Amino acid sequence: MSLYAFHGKKIAKHKRVEKLIDLYFDEIPYSPESAEARRRISTALTAAPESADPDLLLAKYGSLEQMGTAAGFTAEEIDKWRNGGNAIDAKSVRNGLRRQRWLAYTFSFICAALFMTLLWLGYYSVTLNAQAFLSLGMTIFLAGLAVFVLYHFVKFERKHKRLRYDTETYYWMRDRADKYTKRLLNSIALVFAVSAIFIGSELTFFFNGNSKGAELAENIFSNVIWVQVPVFLLIKNFMMVGLYQNRIDIPKQREYRLHAIVIAGFSALYWLIVLLITGLLRDKITYPFNAYAISGIVFAAMLLTYNYTLRARITQKNFTFNKTRIAVVLVVTTVVSGFTLMNRETFYTQPYINSLPVVTHNANVIEYDEASGVYTITAEKDEFKVLHLTDIHLGGSLFSARKDTKALTACYDLIEYTHPDLVIVTGDLSFPLGIMSMSFNNSSPVYQFAAFMRNLDIPWAFTYGNHDTESLASMNKTEMNEVFKTLSFKSSQNLLYPYVQPNISGRNNQLIKLRNNDGDLIMAFFLIDSNAYTGEGINVYDYIHDDQVDWYADKVKALNEEVGHTVNSLAFFHIPLQQYRDAYKLYQEGSDEVTYYFGEIGESMFDAICCSDYPSKFFDTALELGSTTGMFCGHDHYNNISLGYKGIRLNYGMSIDYLAMPGIENRNEQRGAELITIRKDSSWDLVQIPLDSIRQ
Repeated sequence: MSLYAFHGKKIAKHKRVEKLIDLYFDEIPYSPESAEARRRISTALTAAPESADPDLLLAKYGSLEQMGTAAGFTAEEIDKWRNGGNAIDAKSVRNGLRRQRWLAYTFSFICAALFMTLLWLGYYSVTLNAQAFLSLGMTIFLAGLAVFVLYHFVKFERKHKRLRYDTETYYWMRDRADKYTKRLLNSIALVFAVSAIFIGSELTFFFNGNSKGAELAENIFSNVIWVQVPVFLLIKNFMMVGLYQNRIDIPKQREYRLHAIVIAGFSALYWLIVLLITGLLRDKITYPFNAYAISGIVFAAMLLTYNYTLRARITQKNFTFNKTRIAVVLVVTTVVSGFTLMNRETFYTQPYINSLPVVTHNANVIEYDEASGVYTITAEKDEFKVLHLTDIHLGGSLFSARKDTKALTACYDLIEYTHPDLVIVTGDLSFPLGIMSMSFNNSSPVYQFAAFMRNLDIPWAFTYGNHDTESLASMNKTEMNEVFKTLSFKSSQNLLYPYVQPNISGRNNQLIKLRNNDGDLIMAFFLIDSNAYTGEGINVYDYIHDDQVDWYADKVKALNEEVGHTVNSLAFFHIPLQQYRDAYKLYQEGSDEVTYYFGEIGESMFDAICCSDYPSKFFDTALELGSTTGMFCGHDHYNNISLGYKGIRLNYGMSIDYLAMPGIENRNEQRGAELITIRKDSSWDLVQIPLDSIRQ
C-alpha cells in the first residue's frame, strides 16, 4: 500500500495502524520475534493520541525505528528483525502445506465416515447380530486409520512450528488463515443448523405416528449424509486453521476464538429453542418441516448479517468476491438443493385426507390367492358398481398442494356420489416431471392416494401409466412395485395390488375375479400395463407386448374351462390401442361399423389419439376369444368418447388432472369418471359422470 493511499483513505483507527505497520514490515521476514514486535507496536500506536489523525501518525511514526522505539525496542532488536537469518520462500511452504491439506481432508473424511459407523454400532448393538460385529469392526478400523493419519499430520507440523518466512510467504499464509477462519465460523453454525433440522424432522415424523422405529432408523441412515457433510467441513476447517496458526502468529487470534465460542453458543441456544417449541406445538403445526425451514432461513439471515458486520472487526479481508466461483457455487447449490427438494416426500394434502369420512358401500368379501396373485371379490348384491378413474396426476409437492387437493376433492365427490364397490385407476396417479409439479417424487402421491382411499374404505386397484415411473422420478418401477406392495391388501384391506405377478413385460399385470354369492364367476377384470416409453425418443409411447397378450389369452382360456363357457371380462390399461384411432376415424367418416355412445375427442395439443406407433395384437386376440366386451383407458386428458367397434366397446375415461397440462385447471368439461354397473347375469352398463353434473 502506498503512503498516498494510506493518507487519503478514510479508515478506522485500528485498521489505519495495522496498515501502517504492514507498510514498514513489508521488507522484514516473518519470525516469532517480528510477530511479537508487530503486536507491541500495534498496541503502542493504537493508544497514541496521534493515531486519530493520519497526518500526525505519519509525521511522528514515519519510520520503522520510530515505531519500534515507541514500543520500547532498541536499535539492536530492530536490526535483528531485519537480519535474523535466511527465510523460507513461498514455494517450499506451499509444497509442505499441500501435503498437510490432503492429510487434513483425509482425516476429516474418515471422521465423517466414523460418525456413520457409530450410528450403526449403536443401532445394531441392541441385537448383537452379525451387523453389530461388522459395525464394531468398521468402527475400530476407521478409528485406527484416523489415529494413523492424525499422527502423521502432527508429526509433520512439529517440524514447521514458528520458522522464519519471507514477507510474501507470510502474507500469503495470513490470507489463507483468514479464509479458513471465516469458513470455520460458518461451518460451526452450519453443523448446529443441519443437525437440529435433521434430528427435529425425523423425530417429529416419528412422534406424529408417521413412521415406526425401524422406519425412523432407515430414514436416519438414508439421510445422515446431510449431517456428515457439515461435520466434514467443520473438522477440515478446524485443522486448516490450526495448521496456519502453528506456523505464524495470526492477528486477533483471541478475538477469533471468542467469536467461535459465541457463534457455537448462540447456534446451540437458538436451535434448542426451535426444537423445544416445535416439539411442544407438534400437534398444532401442520407441516413441521416448514417450521424448521423457516427457522433455517431466519438463522441464515442472522448469520449473513453477522458476516457482513461484526466479523469484519476480526478479519483481514471480510469478503473477497470471485465472480466465477460465486457463479459456480450458486449454480451447484441451486441445482443440488432444488433436486433434493424435488425428490423429497411431502404430505401437504394429509390434513384434507384425514378430514374425510368413510363412504358407505356394499360389504363384499375379498380374498387373495397367495400362489396366483389373484383377488376374488364376492358380490353381496345383485349389482356390482365399478368407478373408473384415470389421470389423477398428483404432484406431491408444496407447489402442487392446492391442485392436488382439488384432484382429491374431485375424486371424493365422484366416489361419494356413486358409492362404488370398487375403484379402478388406469394410470398416471402421479406426475413426477418437475416442470408443472415441481417434484420428481413419485412415491408421495401414491402414499397420499392410498391414505385417501383407506379413509374412504373403498377397495381399489391400479394399473400403471406412462408418468408413474418416469426416468427422472425418485423411484424406479421395481422400487414403486415394492411401495404398492407395502400398501396393499395385507396392510390396508382395500388396495387390491398383487404380491405375486406374472413374469411378463410390464410393471403390473393383474386378474381380479368377481363372483356372486353362489360362487359363480360373473366377470373378470384384466388390468394390463400398456408400459410407458420405447426409449427411442421423446414421448414414443410403448404398447401391450406379445407376452402380455399371451398371458391374457391363457387366463381367459383357463377361466372358460373353469366355468364351461366363455367368461365375460373387461380390460383396463392406460395408453389407448391403435383400434381407438381406427374406430374414431370410421366414426368421423359416418361408418356404420362404429356405434357412438357418448363423449368426444377433445385433444388438440398433440395427436387427437395418442396411441403407440407399434401395433399390439391385444385387440385382435380379445376379438378372437370373445371374452372381453369392454376396454377402458386414459392417457388423453381431453378425450372421453365411448365407441363400439367390432363388438368391443372402447372407452376413454374422463380425466381428473388439474396439473399436467397447461390451462387444464380452469377447464372442467373433460373432468369426471365412468360408472360401470355389472349385473348378476354378467351384463353391464356404463354411465359417464361429468364432475360438473354432480356439483350443480
